Amino acid sequence: MNGVETQKVLIADDDPINRQVLAELLKPEYTVLLAKNGEQALERAARHTPDLILLDVMMPDLDGFEVLRRLRAEPATAGIAVIFISGLDRPEDEATGLKMGGADYIAKPFNATVVMARVALHLQVVRQQRLLEHLAHVDALTGLANRRRFDEALAAEWQRASATGAPLSLALVDVDSFKQYNDHYGHPAGDRALRAVARTAATCAHRPGHLAARYGGEELVLLLADTDAAGGQQLVQDLNSALAALAIPHATAVAAPVLTVSAGGATLAPGETASDLFAAADAHLYRAKQAGRNRLLWRD
Repeated sequence: MNGVETQKVLIADDDPINRQVLAELLKPEYTVLLAKNGEQALERAARHTPDLILLDVMMPDLDGFEVLRRLRAEPATAGIAVIFISGLDRPEDEATGLKMGGADYIAKPFNATVVMARVALHLQVVRQQRLLEHLAHVDALTGLANRRRFDEALAAEWQRASATGAPLSLALVDVDSFKQYNDHYGHPAGDRALRAVARTAATCAHRPGHLAARYGGEELVLLLADTDAAGGQQLVQDLNSALAALAIPHATAVAAPVLTVSAGGATLAPGETASDLFAAADAHLYRAKQAGRNRLLWRD
């Protein structure tokens, strides 16, 4: 599939022949999951988060309309596209399915070519939506998460850390004398240098729960869930070491003849808000710049 992850389709139908026929149609192109009743459909949708569900309306325990209602009521499954495949072929039945949020409605007996065409169409829509969602959270220049994505992640990780007591650290990283770099080498070179710093940051912040983002201009931010102060400081020191190894020339720098960064960091204290944590890291970044640049200062 050209390096693209195969999309997942869940088939929910109490008729084993229908399940088998649909599965054989779709298996060459997609990962197929099967459910023989409504309860199984809900369980497998929650566990596997398929890209699309082919949902029979007439099932013995929960009918398809009730399954869709429950899917839409849960945040984890609310956005899954659903195509009804049903023996109920009256216009009012189709209208009911579409009004409830079904993406499409196919009457039985179904035509294999029509099913494949409609599945392909709706999965293409799913791919496009996810691409747009991804682009909305990515900084175009560096490829890192953008400020919007960082703000969302900080709010979520702060809430989790406050509830569980897990450590949460945050570091702000600023490229030293970047205006002078742009003035001396030109903005295209400045863009390349910033991308190099971003790649280094992303490589260092690689653990689950870590996020490297571009906050603005030449400033990056590292959100480090499940990471205490010692771990956060070590990660930023690793970033500095990796950047030093690149030895990007900076003839007009104050701190060194190569490109360097200053950083300020903090670890969440009891009762502290997410804004407090960010402000503490920002204050320590300012002090690091004032103290001569090319250094890390972390709140004790």
